[in-house]
Amino acid sequence: MRLRTEEELGAALDEVLREHSERGELWMFAYGSLMWKPEIDFAERWIATVRGWHRRFCLWQWRFRGTRDRPGVMLALDRGGSCLGVVYKVIGPDLRSKIIPVWRREMRGNGYRARWVTARTPGGPVRAITFVVNRASERYAGRLSDQEIAVRIASACGHIGPSAEYLLKTVAHCEELGIHDPHLWRMQALVAERLSRVACRKLPEECT
Repeated sequence: MRLRTEEELGAALDEVLREHSERGELWMFAYGSLMWKPEIDFAERWIATVRGWHRRFCLWQWRFRGTRDRPGVMLALDRGGSCLGVVYKVIGPDLRSKIIPVWRREMRGNGYRARWVTARTPGGPVRAITFVVNRASERYAGRLSDQEIAVRIASACGHIGPSAEYLLKTVAHCEELGIHDPHLWRMQALVAERLSRVACRKLPEECT
């Protein structure tokens, strides 16, 4: 998988920021691991809803939590519906330097596209940047069935850990925030069931 160079990442970020008029602040919408591992210094955090996009496991993961032989599946925003997540407010004279760590993390593998969206918060709507799935990328998995997703997540593991851990952390953090996503909860139940069956086959005496 080709990774973007630092020059390509910087040029793409500059292009996106040219569409941003508020020089002293920037909002970023998070819906997956950015909720529990934001890697940005933020001034405010709100629960927010974005319409026109929904959270779904639709992005192949071949490196961090999967391999080419056993790919994991990561969350992305895909077209349609709505998504309840978190929006962060970043402030400062040099917004670019503050968000470049997150930009590098999300955009290096070409699985996502950066997009400006309207995030509706209790304090009113804000214009926020987020990361939606790049349907033109080889990493786009399409609309897998729930069972297909569960099989991939339950069996995949990369150099930073299992795909199931990513799911569990996302579900746990959503629960802490009072966010209930039926897709996430369904995936957690299916993956837990599969992992339980695997454990029983390995240690049958403990499963009777």
